[in-house]
Amino acid sequence: MKEKRHQIVALVGRPNVGKSSLFNRFTKSNKAIIDPTPGVTRDRHYETVDWNGQKFILVDTGGLEMDKLSKEQLDEDPEKKISQLIQEQSWQAVREADIIVFVLDGKEGLLIDDYEIADLLRKSEKTIYYLVNKIDSEAQEMDRLSPFYELGIEQLHPVSAAHGYGINSFIDEIVRNCIENAEEEEEKLPEKTMRIACIGRPNVGKSSLTNKLLGEDRMVVSHLPGTTRDSVDTLFEKNGSNYLLIDTAGIRRKGKVRDKVEKFSVMRALSSIERCDIALILIDANEGITEQDTKVIGYCVERGRACLVILNKWDLLENDKKRQKWLLGEVERATKFIGYSPTLKISALTGLGIKNIYSTLHKVFEQFSLKFSTGKINRVLQSAVEAHPPSLYKGHRIKFYYSTQVATKPPTFIIFVNYPKGVHFSYYRFLVNHFRAELNLDLTILRLFLRERQRKKYG
Repeated sequence: MKEKRHQIVALVGRPNVGKSSLFNRFTKSNKAIIDPTPGVTRDRHYETVDWNGQKFILVDTGGLEMDKLSKEQLDEDPEKKISQLIQEQSWQAVREADIIVFVLDGKEGLLIDDYEIADLLRKSEKTIYYLVNKIDSEAQEMDRLSPFYELGIEQLHPVSAAHGYGINSFIDEIVRNCIENAEEEEEKLPEKTMRIACIGRPNVGKSSLTNKLLGEDRMVVSHLPGTTRDSVDTLFEKNGSNYLLIDTAGIRRKGKVRDKVEKFSVMRALSSIERCDIALILIDANEGITEQDTKVIGYCVERGRACLVILNKWDLLENDKKRQKWLLGEVERATKFIGYSPTLKISALTGLGIKNIYSTLHKVFEQFSLKFSTGKINRVLQSAVEAHPPSLYKGHRIKFYYSTQVATKPPTFIIFVNYPKGVHFSYYRFLVNHFRAELNLDLTILRLFLRERQRKKYG
C-alpha cells in the first residue's frame, strides 16, 4: 500500500541522435532544448513520467563522444572544455541510473563511436535498452535495423521521436522493468523496516547525524558542501527494530545549483524523499531556518512523507537563550503547514538529544502506518458533517456519502461526494483537521481526497 521508489531511466548516446526529442515525447513536454547543433543539451534534464499510473524519473543527457583530449587542448579551447564536462555529466548519469536507454540513429546508421559506447555501457552491468530512433514505419525497420545487430545484442527497439512510432510499446516495456526492479528492492528489506532519509541544505550536518544514529563512522564527514554526491543506504538493527538510513546530498536553491554533478545530486535527494517513510529535515540552528528549508519540507509534503524537523548544532546556542527563543519562534512560523511534525533540538557533534530521535521516530511511524476500519472512518465523517454542515453549491446541497481508507504510509482516505468541486478549501481543511483529531493522527501527514460518486445510469 506504499508507493515504491521511482526508478531512474537515463537516455544516453552520441550527440544529435534524438535524445532530447525522445525526452519530450516521453514526458509530453518541451522542456529539453532541441537543436541540430551537437552539445546543445548541456545539463541533465529530468522529469517524472507518469505512464498509466506507474512512474519513473527520466533523465536526458548530453551526447557521448569518444575523443580523448589532453589538458592542454582543453585549456586552449573553452568549447572543448565544456564538451568534456558534458561527457562527465553523461557518464555520471549512467552510474546513477537504474535503467539505461542507449539511443542510436537509424537514419545515420551505426558508427565507430556506437561500438565503443556499447562496450562501456555493458561494463555497468545494468539493464540496457537499445533504442533505434528515426524509424518511422515497418518498412524502414526492414531497411535500417539489420546493421545494428552487429553490436552483439538480441533485441532492438525501433522508434520515431518525431512521429511517435513504437513509443507506447517501448514505454510499456520500461514500466514493466521498473515494477520488477522496485519489487526486487522491496524483497531485500526485512518486514516492517523503517526507512529514514536525512534531508536538508548542504553542510547542515546530515552525514554527522547519520554517523551518530549508526554509532559508528560510516559516512564521510566534511565541512565542504556536496561531500555526499549520492544517496548511501545503510540497513541496520537497533533494539529489535530494523532501519534503512538514507544519507543524501544537500538540496540547494535551483539558481545556486551551478556545479554540474551537484545538479544530479538534487534529483537523487528528491528520489530519496520518495522512497523513505520519514524525512529528517535538518536545519542549521546557528544559521536559522531559510526559505530553502521550507521548500525542502514542501518536497516531503508533496510526496506524502512524514517529517521530523531537526534543529542541529543546538550546542552553539547553549548560552544564548534569546537566540534560542527567536529561532524556535521562526521555525514555528515557517512550518505551520506541517504543524503535526515534531521539532527536536540536537547536536550531531556532541550527541545532545540524539536518543530522542529514535523514540520520536517510532511514535511517528506508528501513526504513519495506521489502518482504520471503514466503520470508524465513516463515523468520523458523519460527526464532521453534523458538527459543521457544508454550505450550498450553486443552490445544491453538498452530500458526503461515505469514506474509505485506500492506503497507509501515509494514511490516505477518499470521501465520495456529489459535488467535489463545490467543497470550499476552508471546509476541506476543516475535514482534514477533524479526521486528524478524531483518529489521533497528531504526528503524521494524512491525505484526504474528494471523489464524485458515479451516478447510476438508467435505460
